[in-house]
Amino acid sequence: MGPVLHDDGGDTLGFLVPPGTAAAWDLPGSTCTETDGRGATLAPEPPVAGSDWLLPPGEADLATDPAVLREALGEAARMIKAADSCR
Repeated sequence: MGPVLHDDGGDTLGFLVPPGTAAAWDLPGSTCTETDGRGATLAPEPPVAGSDWLLPPGEADLATDPAVLREALGEAARMIKAADSCR
């Protein structure tokens, strides 16, 4: 698992994935935003205002494997849907 960001409200998680992932990302309910990260280094401070590290750089792989992330997000969506149907 690569570094993970969260917003201050805890409503949004951001996963760092390898370059090129955004071009093929099509998982409903999620967004993959391409950035120009060439030469970028991950500092201890979060790169986005109003966010913080859930899993900081240095304690994680460089990036999250997109296939593993896709599977985890799909499983989470199925669990949420199942929980909602039990209400």
